[in-house]
Amino acid sequence: SPASGPNRASDSRVRLYIRTERGRDVAIRADVIVLGAGMVGVGAAAALQARGRDVALVDRCGAAGRETSYGNAGLIERASVELYTFPRDLGTILRTIFGANPAARIDWAALPQTLPWIARYFLESAPARAAAHARAALPLIERCLDEHMKLAHAAGAADLIRPSGWIKAFRTEKTLAEGAADARRIREYGLTFDALDAPALAKIEPGLAGFVGAILLRDPAACIDPGGLTAAYAGLFARNGGRLFSGDARSLSQTSHGWSVATEAGVVDAREAVVALGPWSDDVFRPLGYRIPLGVKRGYHMHYRLTGAVSLNHAVLDVDGGYLVAPMAQGLRLTTGAEFAPRDAPPTPFQLEAVEPLARRTFPLGERIDPEPWLGRRPCLPDLLPVIGPAPRHPGLWLDFGHQHHGFTLGPVTGRLLAEMMTGEETFADPAPFSVERF
Repeated sequence: SPASGPNRASDSRVRLYIRTERGRDVAIRADVIVLGAGMVGVGAAAALQARGRDVALVDRCGAAGRETSYGNAGLIERASVELYTFPRDLGTILRTIFGANPAARIDWAALPQTLPWIARYFLESAPARAAAHARAALPLIERCLDEHMKLAHAAGAADLIRPSGWIKAFRTEKTLAEGAADARRIREYGLTFDALDAPALAKIEPGLAGFVGAILLRDPAACIDPGGLTAAYAGLFARNGGRLFSGDARSLSQTSHGWSVATEAGVVDAREAVVALGPWSDDVFRPLGYRIPLGVKRGYHMHYRLTGAVSLNHAVLDVDGGYLVAPMAQGLRLTTGAEFAPRDAPPTPFQLEAVEPLARRTFPLGERIDPEPWLGRRPCLPDLLPVIGPAPRHPGLWLDFGHQHHGFTLGPVTGRLLAEMMTGEETFADPAPFSVERF
């Protein structure tokens, strides 16, 4: 099968049988099965491969970067040293409850299902707890861009990443002052920003309208094709001998010698398996008896043609408007805030419809390109830290999911941490805060 990759018949670790005498399909052998070919799964597969492991990467799409890793703002968020916590001020909470907050929407019909998770998210967002969680995540944030650039250069995809930073733009003096105060805190971490008044903003982004000022965060990088970058990393993995299969992660089962999963090319067997399925991870861990509070924040995007001769040079968050516009290879991408709704509920792109008129008055948005809004699902745990590490009751099973808004940012660096744990290396960060046993 082409999905089986290069001919590796001489490798004693790999045995491919088409059919036994009894007519039963037998396995393709590997050291590790990684379930999920988004940025998190690809990052884990590449890091394990770099440490000598023979990895089989399995995704239902049979390709990389087709789901959550495709539809995001494309930011490698080196400056995100503070987490996306639940708001504490009553005004924002009330605006959200009454549907007047464009950055967040609650699906009231599903509230009985989502409220327990939202309540736990609120509790974990208390200032002291949020600060502790942010300290735990800091080693990942500090190294995220370095790990990306290693892979991007090796994959020949560094041209997809631009060291442009990104912009938070404000419509009122009040929110501008609040944004400047937030930005000043990042200086403690050696990060840099520029405070821009309206004329300075117009100088670097002449196509914008309606803002009194902005903050340019200089340390993050921006990717013009997040799905393409994920696919490029998967291509590097394949060129180095890795194999990508189309298969159903829900078929994962424990065997006498490890783990197996069914794919279109046959059953894949390995000593170890990694669950890196983002918002679909509970389809695997829940049947195994783990009660992990994985939730989702859904979001939408749409691409638009650029109008006129003015371009957009940075990703720009309209803080007051509750949306972000980023220049992408596909056009200008308008992304929405968070929708608190069940993972598999039908799309309800009300946020996109609500912010598009304002975005059109602010950015040079032309006609829509996509036939319909794209729906993505951010996998979130209440404390906004991912789960990285072993499944305590199942030897050989490892977990790597729950990266909230930062799966695209953190995939390579959490892949490194996981691979260090799996191979017995000294880890660059303390893995304890990411243990599943915290739940």
